[in-house]
Amino acid sequence: MSRQVATPARLVTLLDQFDFGCERLLGRINGPVVDSGNGVEVEATPMTDGEYLREPVPDCWSVRRHVDGPGARATLLVGAGDWGRDSAASPHPVPPPFTTIAWRLTHLGEMLAVRADHANGTHTLTKDDFRVSPDAAGAIASFSAAAAAWREALLAADNAVLDKIGHCTYPHGSDPEEPFIDVIWWVNQELLHHGAEIALLRDLYRYQA
Repeated sequence: MSRQVATPARLVTLLDQFDFGCERLLGRINGPVVDSGNGVEVEATPMTDGEYLREPVPDCWSVRRHVDGPGARATLLVGAGDWGRDSAASPHPVPPPFTTIAWRLTHLGEMLAVRADHANGTHTLTKDDFRVSPDAAGAIASFSAAAAAWREALLAADNAVLDKIGHCTYPHGSDPEEPFIDVIWWVNQELLHHGAEIALLRDLYRYQA
């Protein structure tokens, strides 16, 4: 069971930033409203499955059935269940493939869920344990649960934990060599930049006609 500790002052800003990023992203993809940026609430409709899976350019990386195999320039599908996310062994293709909303949203959910486990859980999960959703509603719910798990891991961190190198043992990054405070910062920038990308793809989808 995780323990609740007093939130260190230097974590407060990062925690607020994380909460803001999650709120903006979830409002943007699930509605019913999203803050326009100046405090005005703007109507936002829930994302459809067609929008979630849309490949706006040829040879996108996306989510696919394992039985169908990976997409162009991908060499494997990662994720549990019937579906996986396009990926490739390092080094990844150059230039990077264009990725769909489905790819970006499940990437965020996997990153948060697996990192939460490696910071405040069993320290055993990998990308292959994360269940990839083939539909928008499932992916949104999965992202929400993963974000809540990561937030719980943050609230369990005191100042000593924030400075501890390798507190998070996430196996798909440099986390074991980094202070936990640096990992938290990295997660925030991943959330903010992928969230902005997803919002832009929603705008393009709406105006494609």
